[in-house]
Amino acid sequence: MGSSRLSDSLGDTSSQPPKISILTMFQLGLFQTGLGMMSILTLGVLNRLMIGELKIPAVIVAVAIAMHQFVAPVRVYFGQLSDSKPFLGYHRTGYVWLGSSLFAIASFIAVQIVWRVGASLQTGWNLQSYLWIGLLGLVFALYGIAISACSTPFTALLVDISDEDNRSKLVGIVWSMLMVGIIIGAIISSGLLKQIALDAPIEVIQSQINRLFLIVPIFAFGLCFVATFGIEKKYSRFSQRTIPSNREDKITLKQALKILTASPQTAIFFSFLLIMTISLFMQDPVMESYGDKVFKMTIAETTKLNAFFGTGTLIGLATAGLLIVPRLGKKTTVKLGCIAVAITLILIIFAGTTANPKALQLTLILFGLASGATTTGALSLMLDLTATETAGTFVGAWGLSQALARALATVSGGAVLNLGKVLTNNTPLPSYGLVFAIQAAGMLVALLILSRVNISEFQRNIKDANELRRTNFASILEQELD
Repeated sequence: MGSSRLSDSLGDTSSQPPKISILTMFQLGLFQTGLGMMSILTLGVLNRLMIGELKIPAVIVAVAIAMHQFVAPVRVYFGQLSDSKPFLGYHRTGYVWLGSSLFAIASFIAVQIVWRVGASLQTGWNLQSYLWIGLLGLVFALYGIAISACSTPFTALLVDISDEDNRSKLVGIVWSMLMVGIIIGAIISSGLLKQIALDAPIEVIQSQINRLFLIVPIFAFGLCFVATFGIEKKYSRFSQRTIPSNREDKITLKQALKILTASPQTAIFFSFLLIMTISLFMQDPVMESYGDKVFKMTIAETTKLNAFFGTGTLIGLATAGLLIVPRLGKKTTVKLGCIAVAITLILIIFAGTTANPKALQLTLILFGLASGATTTGALSLMLDLTATETAGTFVGAWGLSQALARALATVSGGAVLNLGKVLTNNTPLPSYGLVFAIQAAGMLVALLILSRVNISEFQRNIKDANELRRTNFASILEQELD
């Protein structure tokens, strides 16, 4: 088996670094907590600010923000770089610190450019406006590069310091703390922005948001530093392990697409995953402005919506992983999850007819529960549709495709909202309702595609499928870890 070959290649196992403890796993999770908090700034505050207060078309906002997701293939470079060229004396930690410091700086620069965009629009769209928007997209791309520069080496660090018997637990704890970070970030951001009234002057908004974009990124950088301090030196097994030739961070987009369409079953599942991901995340750039235009919520209140969604997702992940998947199976869990997501999206539309913020908060908790269950089932299926002999290659392909699907989802959400405004003469509820309705329809389409997935047929073509559970499980969740 793989574990015995590894032992043979390492020789005397008594010289190995110590195993990581539960406390260390939670320490590492602080990195994800920091990234979760940062995600609130881009997809919880800036999107609302640009669409709601500055009246920038949603599709332009979505494209600008999605630039940080479209640069996902750059993780290939940083993965290879952290393998071959130590930085600050470390293969992983130095890149984590560099990337986290750069994304903190880039986020503050981004919000300063947003103010310039708003000022240029006082006299309508002009050349200056387009130049500022272009620069904003560039800064978001640099922000995404910074995220990749720290998150890819961090994911590799998780593999370096863990063994087959504790890797799943490590990733589970670290990934869960991403959602904790989203919840904490939403609460902190909401508290810092509570002084902004619904129709506050732009000067007041600017002052409060500038303060937010100073405090949260500094705090997030501090968490990233503390999370990785001393870990690599004490626990890393990097120098004792033979680096696989098909590491997940060496997969290019062209290779990923070739891998994911080579087998009929992986091609079908890839199609399902693409439709499901886009349908699940289309609301990312528009949910906060939905709370603004339909529910008349303040910036603080719409930012806090992320806490309700995050709480539901966290509960959904835990419940599905511990109770639902073991009892109902992976495919059934995903099917029920897709149906539940579609229903909750329709409930979000109906909540808009009440204009009651409490109704929106409740439906977002339900949406999070359904999303968490669906994600858990889908990731479990992904394991079953990964060839054992080239596991690193497969999981890298899945991760990269997921990251780009998230980018497409962000752009699609903004584009559909703009289309809805045109079709409904800028009437808020139908415009936003169109986004959620298309998401619900997309989940049902994904469900139909999923019915064609035959795991047994795929596994008949590979050898020793059970060994799959002891491969690079950490990298399967890489798209969620950044």
